[in-house]
Amino acid sequence: MVIFSIITAALAPGLSLLTFLYLKDKYEAEPIHMVLKVFLVGILLVIPIMVLQRGVEIWLGDSSFVMAFIQSSSVEEFIKWFVLFHLIYNHVEFDEPYDGILYAGAISLGFATTENLLYSIFMPADLSAMLMRAMLPVSGHMLFGIVMGYYLGRAKFSNSKRNNLHLILSLLLPIILHGLYDWIIVWRENDWLIAIIPFMALLWLFGLSKMKSAHVKSPFRYVRPKDEVNL
Repeated sequence: MVIFSIITAALAPGLSLLTFLYLKDKYEAEPIHMVLKVFLVGILLVIPIMVLQRGVEIWLGDSSFVMAFIQSSSVEEFIKWFVLFHLIYNHVEFDEPYDGILYAGAISLGFATTENLLYSIFMPADLSAMLMRAMLPVSGHMLFGIVMGYYLGRAKFSNSKRNNLHLILSLLLPIILHGLYDWIIVWRENDWLIAIIPFMALLWLFGLSKMKSAHVKSPFRYVRPKDEVNL
């Protein structure tokens, strides 16, 4: 019963946030099986990412900068970006800017949920610690994914000479934001919570603004629903 409670507490934040992103898809809802497929891919990425991170640690050491900006953020965000780009970018279901946010959020939450589950099993924590992880690392991964997906959507649908810039930003900005998150925790070892709360608040505002902007740019925004057309 205790194990079941731990697993449920570890899975709930990621699944809840994934539901939140899915329900925010206003104009052209994605097939649930596609979203779950990408979420599952995120789960499967945990093992190769852990192997690469161990290799980086052996090669470059475990200094604070290496751990925050290379071992953690660069490896995790690059692998997620690389897989997402080849899996979704040219897929027929990626047909509006918000889809990039949804799928990037799904792959990020798949990874974060598994990471949270492993943490809960191997480093048992009380309810307050689990709640803290839901509010910080799990939601943090989702927000990094939102930024990644927003700029992937801009790269695909903006039809401008800045498409390559948007593609670069879809990788670079999540790496920087993720690195800053980890750097704050490492740098402010004893009072990191004081610094991380305003950082996360700003990150939430930034992420929500990108979601709103993606909806504004949707080609389906002014298309009437099919049931209205058939009336």
